[in-house]
Order: sequence, then structure tokens, then C-alpha cells
Amino acid sequence: MRRPPRGSCRAAALVLVLVGCGVLGGCATGPSLEAQGAVTAPPGDSRHLTVGSAGFTESDLLAQMYALLLEEAGYGTRILSVTNRELYEPALERGQIDVVAEYAATFADWLNAKANGPDAPTVGSPDLAETMTALRALAAPRGLVVLDPGRAVDQNAFAVTTVFAAEHRLKTLSDLGASGLPVRLAAGDECVRRPYCAPGLREVYGIDVTAVDPKGVGTTPAKQAVQSGQDQLVLTTTTDATLDEFGLVLLADDKHLQNADHIVPVVNRARSGSAGVTRALSRLNTVLTTADLARLNEQVDSWRRLPEDVARNYLVAKGLIPR
Repeated sequence: MRRPPRGSCRAAALVLVLVGCGVLGGCATGPSLEAQGAVTAPPGDSRHLTVGSAGFTESDLLAQMYALLLEEAGYGTRILSVTNRELYEPALERGQIDVVAEYAATFADWLNAKANGPDAPTVGSPDLAETMTALRALAAPRGLVVLDPGRAVDQNAFAVTTVFAAEHRLKTLSDLGASGLPVRLAAGDECVRRPYCAPGLREVYGIDVTAVDPKGVGTTPAKQAVQSGQDQLVLTTTTDATLDEFGLVLLADDKHLQNADHIVPVVNRARSGSAGVTRALSRLNTVLTTADLARLNEQVDSWRRLPEDVARNYLVAKGLIPR
């Protein structure tokens, strides 16, 4: 297990500090940047940075990789786990968290709803350039800088059994639509109405979705339902590490129904908006792929390895940090 860097605290203690000091309206740490204009002060370069994690495997892995890359660039780091975006995003604005890994389209829509209300039209889209433009415009007034996206994408995806795919020669969602096969879809309740889910599968791909089986997104019961033949299609994600265990394979989203949820580092401009931080974190962009991230998730979720060990081994193998 990697030891905490010098000057850092354990995550549990940091959560108490965070909740007690500002995120829930506690001690004064400076005004929120909400509803202000774009920040024009020079980007900050604090040498001691807090890297945020949202508390699930993939976020923990990304936080560990960010911390290691920053340490290699000469920064002191500590990792803070806050499992609720309603808490960690304001903390990022206030500088209690300096950098966090986010998902471009999802974060753009979240910031848009925060700024313009829950009924505001979505701004995330399958077009990465458009999504990034919208995201950066929403982030800047809050004192946040969105760095360039990498190659890794964690977005909604649909899987069938390998046997079903081979029997009907399916590689893409278009293949499934062209087959005319009726399918029951294991997914969350919201799939019935969400445009990226059952309605989109019908309208964009012509897939005959006969029913939505409300077993959740990528849950074990949902995958078991497809594995057993009760359902034929399951909603999961592109970095799902457990598909092989259930004999499942993803069908390619060849018409780009899903939004561009590329992984992007988001930093607090006043504390960590410097070129040094950008250079350190951007080193991951051309290396980490969606397939890589799925394999890293598998090592933690299925092989029970520690996220910090998995992250370090990956960066060493890619030549981004020394052994």
C-alpha cells in the first residue's frame, strides 16, 4: 500500500473537515464563485494539492493516478473521498478540493442544471467538441478549469451474451436493429423515458425493445437476467470490468447515441490552474484508454487489489513514473 505523502491526512479526517468547513455551509472559506463572471486572476500554483475522489472504484483509480503524476511533478498531494457530487463540486469551487476527474457530458449537464434549473435543456451531446465548449463555458464562472479530455470514455453501453451475439452475428447496435429480434432490456427505471436508453434504441437503431426490466444499470441481477435468457440486452457502461464473468459482450454504439463522457480533469483555477498542473495531468491523456480503464477496474473489483497499487503499477508500466 502506498503511504500517504508527507503532510497529508487520512481521507476520513478530511471528510470531517470538509463537512464542517464550508461544504454544508460551515466556516468561511471565501465566497462561492457561483453566478459571478469569468475569473481573471492569474492561475494559482499551490504546491500542496487535494485530489478528489467520488468514492467508487474508477474514481479512486483516477484520483490515485492524478496524485502520483502530480507528485512526480513536484507537488505534495492528499486524496479526499467525497461520494456525492452535491458536496465535492462546491468544495472544488472553494479550493477545498483542487482537482477531480469528471465525465464531460455528465458534468456539463450537472453544471447546466445547477446554473439554469433542473428543467434546463441538456448541453452534453455525442459531439465531444460541442460538449467541451459548453462545459468550459459553465465551469469558468465558477473558477473551474476543465483540462483537455483523454482517450478514455465511460459512457452508457449495451451488452448481450456472447452466444446471442455469435448466433445472430451481432457486433453493433445497428446489427441488432437490422436483425428485427425482439429484446427485453435490463436497465434502470428511468430507461423507459431517457433518450439515450429505450426510446433512443428504438428511434436511432430501430431495435424492438419489448419491455424494460427494472433491475438497475450494470447490476449483478441485470447481468444475470441476460445471462439466463430472461432478458436479451443489458444497460451497463463501457468500462464495466465484469462482463466476461457473465459471458457478455458490448455492442458498439456505431451511430453515437450516447453522450461524450470522456474523462476530463477539472481543477480549481485559483489554486491549481497552472501550466505545471496541466502538464502533469495531461501526460495521462494519450496513454489511458477505455479498455485500459476497464482492465484497471477489474483488477480492483474482481482481483481485490488496492487502487493505489493498481494505479502505480499502470503508470510505471507506461513509463509515466519511475519504478
